[in-house]
Amino acid sequence: MNERLNDTIAPVLSLRGIRKAFDGIVAVEEFSLDLDRGEIVALVGDNGAGKSTIVKIISGVHTPNGGTLHLDGKTVDFADASSARRKGIEVVYQDLALANQQTVYMNLFLGREITHRPFGLLDRRRMMTETRKLLEDLDIRIPSTRSTIRNLSGGQRQGVAIARATRWAQKLVLLDEPTAALGVAETSKVENIVKSLKDRDLAVLIVSHNLDQVFRLSDRICVLRRGKQVGIRPTGETEKNEIVSMITGLA
Repeated sequence: MNERLNDTIAPVLSLRGIRKAFDGIVAVEEFSLDLDRGEIVALVGDNGAGKSTIVKIISGVHTPNGGTLHLDGKTVDFADASSARRKGIEVVYQDLALANQQTVYMNLFLGREITHRPFGLLDRRRMMTETRKLLEDLDIRIPSTRSTIRNLSGGQRQGVAIARATRWAQKLVLLDEPTAALGVAETSKVENIVKSLKDRDLAVLIVSHNLDQVFRLSDRICVLRRGKQVGIRPTGETEKNEIVSMITGLA
């Protein structure tokens, strides 16, 4: 049962009967999920359960073999990752995809730089100003917008990656293991940033193996096992043992 927080407004993104196979091997079958604004949904399951495939389908990297995607109630077909980004969907992958040799502000506008007309010169001042304001709004603390990414801590880098997704996302942010390589203190900071995305009225889908984190952050939990959707539970109405049983197949 796909229980949602808000049944009166069309979901930001709705997946219905999604199926994906690679060379005859089914990675995901009959997957359905609604994602609402101001909501965090966690996608959980063991390695190979199909979580990354779902993220890549939503972000336009993979095209499903079956099923439909609806954005704000309208059917969409993402030909590639660029088309998904143009529709307001941003992804923070586990490897962050940051340019380590570039500054923070250049990373925030990577591929979407602001320029002066008519000669196309970079408007560095405006990019730095917008970057500084966004980082302050998200309470992401870094030495300077001019800092080089390679000189930042893991938590600061993750914060920059999430800030970039927030800057460009109009509808949905996908987070793939956002704190996998971080310590306790940095994990807490990043989780606070993730929570703030709800206040910006974005839909958030988070993939995490950390069930404690899942219960801290999510409104609903969707469980995958061997490519099949086991079920969806409102976080406040379930417990860790039930989710573990669903993941392992004991449920």
